[in-house]
Amino acid sequence: MEAEITRAIIESASEEWVELAESDVIVVGAGPSGLTAAKYIAEKGFKTLVLERRLSFGGGIGGGGMLFHKIVAEEEAKEVLDDFDIKYKVRRNLLVIDAAEMMAKLAAKAIDSGAKIIHGVSVEDVIFRENPLAVKGVCIQWSAVEISGLHVDPIFLRSGAVVDATGHDAEVISVAARKIPLDIPVVGERSAYSEVAEKEIVEKTGKVVKGLYAAGMAVAAVHNLPRMGPIFGGMLMSGKKIAEIVAEDLS
Repeated sequence: MEAEITRAIIESASEEWVELAESDVIVVGAGPSGLTAAKYIAEKGFKTLVLERRLSFGGGIGGGGMLFHKIVAEEEAKEVLDDFDIKYKVRRNLLVIDAAEMMAKLAAKAIDSGAKIIHGVSVEDVIFRENPLAVKGVCIQWSAVEISGLHVDPIFLRSGAVVDATGHDAEVISVAARKIPLDIPVVGERSAYSEVAEKEIVEKTGKVVKGLYAAGMAVAAVHNLPRMGPIFGGMLMSGKKIAEIVAEDLS
């Protein structure tokens, strides 16, 4: 029995990795913007892979507001919340949401729409081409290898589009900006200004260079926008917007 358990796991996982060596879209980060983007992209028929370095979903959602188990969104995010069947209550002109429900339903809807999510994988670099400059995929490593500090060469995954939804550090765009001539100084986010941040995150969501896109708090890092704290409407709407942009570019 023990050997059969091992065979079943390794055979199934290896078959999937061979299939995932090339995808239409790779979303890096299973937080609010990444999961939202994955759901809408996969629904449009694109082969969508989400890579998450942790062994969990949700990014910053789980901590709620300073470990209080609630988060909020503005009314403009109702359409996305309804698409994911996420319940909310209205209080002080804000939509109050249970953090655990939002994490679970974002992930479940993304998976049900056809996106594949793999945990424990870090993106350490990108694949690029010149003339014209374009990002063509990512270099990946097990997060456990990265954490251990071992030197192990990564493997490569090709894709038509890479969405950086890694959050505050814009990790994928940051490494690309250091290694290839993007001419983008990733200076990081500014201090809190919630109403401005929620609006500008959505407005500036978009393509960084051919094949590479920013969603969610990665947008704040790239464009030096303010942070907004435990309000997530902008994250959801950013994810939906980037899905529309990517789908148009790949069509």
